[in-house]
Amino acid sequence: MRFFVPTNIYIENDCVKNHADLLCAIGQRALIVTGQHSAAANGSLNDVTNVLNTGDIPYLIFSEVEENPSTDTVEKATEIAHKFNADFIIGIGGGSAIDAAKAVALLLVNPDINADEIHNAPSHPRNHAPVVAVPTTCGTGSEVTPVSIITNHKINLKKSIPHVIFPELALVDGKYLASAKKRLIVNTAVDALAHMVESILNVKSNLLNRMCPEYGLKLWGEIKYALLLDCDNGDKNGAAPNATAIDAILYEKLMLTSTIAGMSIAQTSTAVPHGMSYDLTLHAGIPHGPAVGYFLAAYLEVCNKFVPQDVEKILSLLGLKNAEEFREMLCKLIGTCTVTREMRNQFAAAMKENHSKLDLVPGKITPEDIDYIYEKSLVVE
Repeated sequence: MRFFVPTNIYIENDCVKNHADLLCAIGQRALIVTGQHSAAANGSLNDVTNVLNTGDIPYLIFSEVEENPSTDTVEKATEIAHKFNADFIIGIGGGSAIDAAKAVALLLVNPDINADEIHNAPSHPRNHAPVVAVPTTCGTGSEVTPVSIITNHKINLKKSIPHVIFPELALVDGKYLASAKKRLIVNTAVDALAHMVESILNVKSNLLNRMCPEYGLKLWGEIKYALLLDCDNGDKNGAAPNATAIDAILYEKLMLTSTIAGMSIAQTSTAVPHGMSYDLTLHAGIPHGPAVGYFLAAYLEVCNKFVPQDVEKILSLLGLKNAEEFREMLCKLIGTCTVTREMRNQFAAAMKENHSKLDLVPGKITPEDIDYIYEKSLVVE
């Protein structure tokens, strides 16, 4: 059995300020990688720059990261980092910003790797510049995983790059969720749920690494009522439910659950629902959280043939009676997704060749099982 998370993690209120010394000790010149608006709006960017200013650490802000960051964006940020002589990267935001920060950290010290070639398997392990992660959403857990999901639009590819890039320091503060829209909180929380479900329903699951998803699922079950509050199914493709603020006391719990979920997949990797989600995001424009969530219930059903005790454990930890309650809960949170029959068939055909995900299923999953998951998960127009 093996368990390994090298990231130095702090989860608390005013986390960035409280650990300013650790942040400033990472390097001498920082490139801050973030999105266009949220880091400024929620105060996380200001917290980080105040610490850097106090510590006399020069920094430059790259605030052009889009949802599902592209190789073009990563390449542009790397060029700026080179010109600035940055020696460490700070990712502030959701998974997109932190994943982009990881990719920049890799390219910064490996000038022989072209951004468009970042998905190619390396001939040997590569070093990377230090990364500090300041998450502001409660889903991806990228602050504690070695994973960076990057999109190459030139070849219509969205997947993890084959490089291990753990952040050196993760500063996790629930207060940054206070300005987030409920739809964003729900979507990212569903992603965290998927991380924990896929970590347990996984051939790499063992006694040590199951501690994370089992505890995280218990926490998720305790906060699901707040996520479900006023969620009237949404509309097509998981549009926003009626606006209802999450109680402020739950912010820290949501972030804790997300980080635990990230630690879960750092041990096992994600499985089939994540593999299925990438085509849905890339070709149908569905946000990542719902894109994964649409496949969870059917995946649970298929895995019940192989590891019924694990499925029963997941449902029990979430406070659900059966798989149908699990399906109904997800439908209330993210609604349904409609695609063309041609699109669904193309996605299914591609997934049948995705052995990196299929081989993680704790049983002999068949092509018919894959077709079943798609049929049960997506509405055909």
